[in-house]
Amino acid sequence: MDLGLKGKVILITGASRGIGKACAEMLAKEGATVIINYVEDGSGTEEFAKSLGNNSIAIKADISKTEEVKAMFAKVKETYGSLDVLVNNAGIIRDSLLMMIREQDYDDILNVNLKGTFLCTQQAAKMMMKKKSGKIINISSIVGRRGNAGQVHYSASKAGVIGLTKSAAKELGHFGVTVNAVAPGTIDTAMTKNLKEEFKGDLIKRTALGRIGTPEDVAKVVLFLSSSLSDYVSGQVIGVDGCQMM
Repeated sequence: MDLGLKGKVILITGASRGIGKACAEMLAKEGATVIINYVEDGSGTEEFAKSLGNNSIAIKADISKTEEVKAMFAKVKETYGSLDVLVNNAGIIRDSLLMMIREQDYDDILNVNLKGTFLCTQQAAKMMMKKKSGKIINISSIVGRRGNAGQVHYSASKAGVIGLTKSAAKELGHFGVTVNAVAPGTIDTAMTKNLKEEFKGDLIKRTALGRIGTPEDVAKVVLFLSSSLSDYVSGQVIGVDGCQMM
């Protein structure tokens, strides 16, 4: 089936590993040109981008900093002329109980997870509105919908992403731009590798499908939202959590 992605230009933030990397690989296989954004752990990222083919490149930029975001999108415009899909995937997590959260950690998480999504969405929207088409996909989280003990600041940032998604969808729909969110549950990535086995076991017991998710599970939904199959889908939050019952 032709998903309409051949030749499309797609920017994925935080795409050097985990969910972002899985999305990049899956979208590139469908013929898309993928721009890999990264901020650290960049060794091998340039090579990874080249391995995707389709004139894909990597751009280093801290999405929480306005000038770096503007420079990244300027490079996208200079290199490709336009942008078809933005996947706001970059995020950080620093679990801590409410009374122990440091103000700096709170600020860092909100700056990357929510402000970064806003800054990239704003720049992408400028490009997409001019051509009256585009798709913006924001990676939220199950805890942005339900909350979770020990993740007050992370949950707040991901809940904010959902609010941003729904509001942006209403504004940008008039210009042919769709905006949707994906809310993963527990996914097997570097962000969850330090979970204790006992805790992982408990999570699996509370997940109807009986397993922790993979980056590819999330990437498949991002693929759908990036493709022509989702042309009439906007303002939605799609859970990818195996029916995780919190």
